[in-house]
Amino acid sequence: MKLATHWVKKENGSEVRCLLCPHGCVISEGKQGRCRVRKNVAGKLYLLNYGLVTSLALDPIEKKPLKRFFPGKQVFSLGTFGCNFACSFCQNWQIAHQKEVATHFLAPEEAVAKAKEFLPLGNVGIAYTYSEPLMWFEYVLETAKLAKEAGLKNVLVTNGYLNPQPLKELLPFLDAVNLDIKAFTQEFYEKLCQGRLAPVLHSAKLLASNCHLEVTTLLIPQQNDSPEEIAELAQWIAQLDRQIPLHLTRYFPNYKLQTSATARETMLRAKKVAEEYLDYVYLGNI
Repeated sequence: MKLATHWVKKENGSEVRCLLCPHGCVISEGKQGRCRVRKNVAGKLYLLNYGLVTSLALDPIEKKPLKRFFPGKQVFSLGTFGCNFACSFCQNWQIAHQKEVATHFLAPEEAVAKAKEFLPLGNVGIAYTYSEPLMWFEYVLETAKLAKEAGLKNVLVTNGYLNPQPLKELLPFLDAVNLDIKAFTQEFYEKLCQGRLAPVLHSAKLLASNCHLEVTTLLIPQQNDSPEEIAELAQWIAQLDRQIPLHLTRYFPNYKLQTSATARETMLRAKKVAEEYLDYVYLGNI
């Protein structure tokens, strides 16, 4: 295990408070935070997932999805386990929420070396993805620094639920981000994700002014797919920059949420609404 960053010891000496994400988990001796990858061991916070890879692949960059960042290129993609949300509709629940996941160790230097091996195949860099890479913060930061030094691009696919200070540490090394804005209501985040909307929007503002940003929203019937909510979301993104691409993705039943799949007509209507405010709107999973 590796010692974590962004935590403080509580006054009683046995508990620690994690400062990585807005949950601010107070973690007792021997226990883990909500993300299940940061653990209190003898009054210190340690990482359980440092360098542990659950999935890796050379993916088309459009799969992240990124439509306007090196289109037609590939990106070496890797992920770990753990997440600080508990989305009932999680599309990667097998690695985000399973208690036991097969992993293998890949040091930051090895990740960069492997990414460089794929340069002849059109690889532009490394994407931290699949599960929630911000719960891999220390590893992502170390790897991204080395990748930047090697002339590689760093891509993050994230829920954006991170405190401003650690995000600001990571920003100088990020080239592109696909950010999930899962809905545009606090009620949705509380009910279906066990989180809050405001920190995600704050992250979006920081990202939009520091790197290439694209946004993804999974449209779930009767939860976040109304024309009114789509319009509010698109208007909010437009006030950052109307050229930020928005990916509206079709929901299918998965994990704990078994609502019927989003109708194609709903997807087409949402695209039309969003295009009133944004220059680039894409549909996924249709």
